[in-house]
Amino acid sequence: MFICVLAFCNLSKSMTGSYTKSTITQIERRFDIPSSIVGIIDGSFEMGNLLVITVVSYFGAKFHRPRIIGAGVLLMAMGTLLMALPHFLMGRYEYESVASPVNDAGNFTVTSPCTAGSQNIAQQLTAGCDKGEEQGSLMWLVLLLGNSIRGIGEATVGPLGMAFIDDYARPENSAFYIGCLYTISVIGPLFGYSLGSYCANLYVDIGFVDKESVLITPQDSRWVGAWWLGYLVAGALSVLSAVPFWFLPSALPEVPQPAEPDASSGQPVHTCPEQTMVSLAEIAKGNVFICLDFVPSLKRLLSNKIYVLYLIFNALIFNGFVIIVTYTPKYFEQQFGQSASRANFLFGITSIPAMCLGIFLSGVIMKRFNLDQLGAAKMGFVTYIAGFLCTVPYFVLSCPNMDVAGITVPYQRSALAGDVDVSLLSSCNAGCGCSLNQWDPVCGQNGVTYVSACHAGCNSTHGSGMNTNFHDCRCVQNWGVSEVNSTAVLGQCPRQSSCSTVFYIFLALQSLSFFLLCLGSVPLFLICLRTVEPELKSLSAGMFMLVLRLMGGIPAPIYFGALIDSTCLKWGSRKCGGRGACRMYDTQTFR
Repeated sequence: MFICVLAFCNLSKSMTGSYTKSTITQIERRFDIPSSIVGIIDGSFEMGNLLVITVVSYFGAKFHRPRIIGAGVLLMAMGTLLMALPHFLMGRYEYESVASPVNDAGNFTVTSPCTAGSQNIAQQLTAGCDKGEEQGSLMWLVLLLGNSIRGIGEATVGPLGMAFIDDYARPENSAFYIGCLYTISVIGPLFGYSLGSYCANLYVDIGFVDKESVLITPQDSRWVGAWWLGYLVAGALSVLSAVPFWFLPSALPEVPQPAEPDASSGQPVHTCPEQTMVSLAEIAKGNVFICLDFVPSLKRLLSNKIYVLYLIFNALIFNGFVIIVTYTPKYFEQQFGQSASRANFLFGITSIPAMCLGIFLSGVIMKRFNLDQLGAAKMGFVTYIAGFLCTVPYFVLSCPNMDVAGITVPYQRSALAGDVDVSLLSSCNAGCGCSLNQWDPVCGQNGVTYVSACHAGCNSTHGSGMNTNFHDCRCVQNWGVSEVNSTAVLGQCPRQSSCSTVFYIFLALQSLSFFLLCLGSVPLFLICLRTVEPELKSLSAGMFMLVLRLMGGIPAPIYFGALIDSTCLKWGSRKCGGRGACRMYDTQTFR
């Protein structure tokens, strides 16, 4: 029963964590922040976890462990629900567009792309800035706080739960139980990324704006999905998973274990460790012996050379893992031109089943062959090397940068072969007064994307809303296109069809790599528990989690987010000035 309850808890916990990863690009665009700030928000979970995990791991074992886990899960649910709050405190999402609704009937007015167009858009976007009305400039701090609280609550689940199982299960069954738990935990991200995919396909202000008035698609770099909706679902699920823990006993009946008879009495001695229950009142009265015992216990733990080597190895591996699960969907969007919804969905359905199978088989192999510590280490070594080799082809699986006039290609086809500076302004749009901060892309008849219809030098428009067409575009004519065909439509030009093939190869290799890496997960985790003394198992698991967060979970998304920011080719701008979210990256440097 405890394993079932803990499995449901891990399912909701991992689903929430993966959903948070899936909303990275949505949050970045909604709050107009760079990837490095998003990395700080993502790392705040580890920061909150780091504050309490060592204390919880050590002192939690002295109390009613199931109830402590239940309290932590409730706190985790509160943090998850808090992360959805900014949506209800902020105004409606606004984005640059050459077409805008003028009344509730859904009619549109189209400004002139050239000359007055960019000035009108600039006036619309800066309206209210003199009164300090920019919405959501610091609302991302609420997300950071909620994610930190979620991390504090999660600190009780892993160390106390795993140690509880290892205390009361037969040694030969412990690996199988933990493998099953890990498998169910990895199923959570499948639901998390699927939920993220569904929410990313819904417009952020769904239910509050007319669908027909939305002039951007999920493929657009300005699109923001309903990122907040999934946090409400995940928070409610976490509340449900917390309830059963309050009805479980503090200790389980001892399982009969093979044991040698006591020399004096002739009675068998059970190997199951006794749980010394310490009340809060005892500590309050000054029972400081537990605190005094903590430092020697920690010293004994860190004197174990195998355990220390194990921590260093996992810290390195965890850096790569955090980077992969955090930024791979974003990489799919930028490198292969996938929408946020499709990127999350494909990452979930290809990677998660491979991870589940790998983790489950690793537990089965441990049970079937009854591997000792050296056997577990050998198995982990082989699987990790094989998994790493599967990632080497990533370096050649790429798609070329999208052709964007003034950013990746010049405005004139004849300048492609020459060494010509690429600039957003050219002779074909010099008289249009286009803003350098504008991002309202259109696709020209020549297959080149332009930052806006103004930058394409278009002089007339036909149609309205998503069916708006731009005509007499002088910059399109520079590519040898006839005046009749010098048209453009809203949105970026589609990627080359050959990119789809490369994308599917990438997915297949990534799934194989995940399978091989996870095949060694349970053997390596058991090294953490079996190389230390029985009374230090909870502390060893807690220290393991602490090192992973301190050396990997916190810095990895921040420093890698900053590296991603360095590859940005076109930054968006905030409503009242300042740099916003990146609109386009250099895919070669990003890769």
